[in-house]
Amino acid sequence: MASPFTILNVSGPYREPREPVFSYDYSVQRPTWPTPHAVRVKVSIPDELDYLKNKVLGVSGGSPGQQLRLSQLLTRRIADRKIQIANEEGQFTERFDVILAPFTGPMAHLFTPLEAWMNEAKDTLRQELRDTVGL
Repeated sequence: MASPFTILNVSGPYREPREPVFSYDYSVQRPTWPTPHAVRVKVSIPDELDYLKNKVLGVSGGSPGQQLRLSQLLTRRIADRKIQIANEEGQFTERFDVILAPFTGPMAHLFTPLEAWMNEAKDTLRQELRDTVGL
């Protein structure tokens, strides 16, 4: 059910005030749409970011600046993958403005492909962290 799309712009991360999440705003264009549409992707700090950081990558330590950069880099990678998973599931094919919630609760079934990607991309992410953040 995947449909081609182009990401024109991404802004974020933003810290949501009443939720333990970071969010990114994507401007998405499909060939059949006359104008781009917004997609907000939320990344759960305890359920998605900390899972990747602690359980999959086993990263700890570093200066506050390194931890900030680490969180920015990993949340962006998670958000990018989540928008691809949602597209494959047909989540925003017909809708115009979409919010992709964390892959917990009613959307927990989508965590499985996200977790599979985390394990597949583990070595690449570790190398990127070494090169970019120094951890």
